[in-house]
Amino acid sequence: MSRILVCGGGLIGLCAAMMLGRDGHRVTVLEADPEDHPSTSVEGWHSWQRPGVAQFRQPHSLHSRFRMVSDRELPGLTEGLLRAGCVWVDYLDGQFLPPTIPDRAPRPGDEAMRCVAGRRPTVEWVVAAMAQAAPNVTIRRGTKVRELITGTSAIPGVPHVAGVRTMAGEEIRADLVVDAMGRRSPACEWILGAGGRSPIEESEDSNFVYFGRYFSGQQRPRRMGSTLTPMGLFSILTLDGDNDTWSVTLYTSSKNKAMRALRDPVTFHRVVSACPLQAHWLDGEPMTDVLLMAGVLDRYRRFVVDGRPVVTGFAAVGDAWACTNPSGGRGLSVGLLHAQVLRDVARRHINNPEAFARDYDAETDRQVGPYYRNQIAADRARVAEMNALDEGLAMPAPNPVTARLLAAASEDADVFRGILEIAMCVALPQDVIARPRVAAKLAELEGEPLPPPPGIIDRHRLAALLDS
Repeated sequence: MSRILVCGGGLIGLCAAMMLGRDGHRVTVLEADPEDHPSTSVEGWHSWQRPGVAQFRQPHSLHSRFRMVSDRELPGLTEGLLRAGCVWVDYLDGQFLPPTIPDRAPRPGDEAMRCVAGRRPTVEWVVAAMAQAAPNVTIRRGTKVRELITGTSAIPGVPHVAGVRTMAGEEIRADLVVDAMGRRSPACEWILGAGGRSPIEESEDSNFVYFGRYFSGQQRPRRMGSTLTPMGLFSILTLDGDNDTWSVTLYTSSKNKAMRALRDPVTFHRVVSACPLQAHWLDGEPMTDVLLMAGVLDRYRRFVVDGRPVVTGFAAVGDAWACTNPSGGRGLSVGLLHAQVLRDVARRHINNPEAFARDYDAETDRQVGPYYRNQIAADRARVAEMNALDEGLAMPAPNPVTARLLAAASEDADVFRGILEIAMCVALPQDVIARPRVAAKLAELEGEPLPPPPGIIDRHRLAALLDS
């Protein structure tokens, strides 16, 4: 079988390595951070240093798609997460269904929508321990890659990547180099340095800023609303964690300077307390100060330009290919789906570099690309709403189809399940909308006035909360 290098030993890099190793490839993971995973998952939260992952202790989500892929491709991972203290979350449990839905009967397949929740250090600890014992996988920590090295071209005029050179000058040869270095990936510089054409790259700042805090307690808060709830000038995100922990995050437009007051724990507590469906999530012992995250770029790359690969023998996966702001919490789920696409294309074309490059580009765009594009559209619409409210203007008119879909989901059990599938990365909005039952409900609402979003805190009240 082939020799494969995976540059980046985070969650997606390790999962991709295990999938490829299960197919018999000899996989070496090169991780720049020197510190190995600690001996216990609890130490993962308290002491594991991962400077290469800026968001390591920020809240993360493992949507249903993550569990579906991992149960198929990485058997035992879900069980390992649960043993480490992660918890089941079932959004189709009766307590989660909106009270306005009269049909509470379960449906066949509802169990597939369950997901597991845990903090990023705990989840990565489980994945790292599993990868350490995985067949055909070798993990080298403290090994930073400097550049790509090339060999005989598979396509005339297109460089072929034959391995990497490390910062220490070591040359490591491989049949395929996988970039799993996340948001900070230097892929474009590497490819230009190897003589390749510049990949297509689109990049913009989504202009969101996040304020989050972790809590612990004897009992997890009872969920009374959605995981992610728009509140006008900000949105609130409540996530279950492992080992009796949870997190509350507020995010808003970075243009709203007044919201910087949320860095003060007292102000953060006061604003969350004004959110009626989430205030009780403060009923625990704070584990952290208010954690700030800003300057998160949306970025998309494509490695086939004008019908020709920029290089062969190279593949970018997960956030190294495309990343968005984390408001939807989809990064890990979409990344694991992308790792599955990588493995599938390797099965077909690992010995044909040109076919691999073309097929991987096409399948990435077909299977994974829509999740990126949908998230970008949603983010742009949401930040436009926030900015309009901050300026005292009326909110922009929502997408009419999306507005009707949300209205229908508040009263119809099947439409609600469709919305959940979209949120959990199990289905795309365009596919859900095309279902006969959903299409019929949307047709019923066409032309009808839609109710305003409930629970919004207006700018004057929010200003008072921030200034008190």
